[in-house]
Amino acid sequence: MNVMIKGTNITLSPEMKNLIIEKISSVEKFYPNILEARVEIEFDEHKKKGNNYRCEVNLPIPGKLIRVEKTTPDFEKSVNKVKDHLKVVLSKERNKELKKR
Repeated sequence: MNVMIKGTNITLSPEMKNLIIEKISSVEKFYPNILEARVEIEFDEHKKKGNNYRCEVNLPIPGKLIRVEKTTPDFEKSVNKVKDHLKVVLSKERNKELKKR
């Protein structure tokens, strides 16, 4: 799977990029043949308290676009929450597809 990463108001270090690629690539086993994932990480510098890191993932699958977005105060938590939600959504989509057959 090709993972494209875009950072908004944040400079992504190689470690951060590797973390994103590792976490997002792990969802491929829940829905085979995912060609690409578009990931956007945004840091909202205007918020003094609360949820500053927003992680959004767009996964095009045949006939549909899966979009998941989570916002938390921590970069890694945002990525992990998106990954966990993607697992659930992709498992449901896979089950729907298998029932149609």
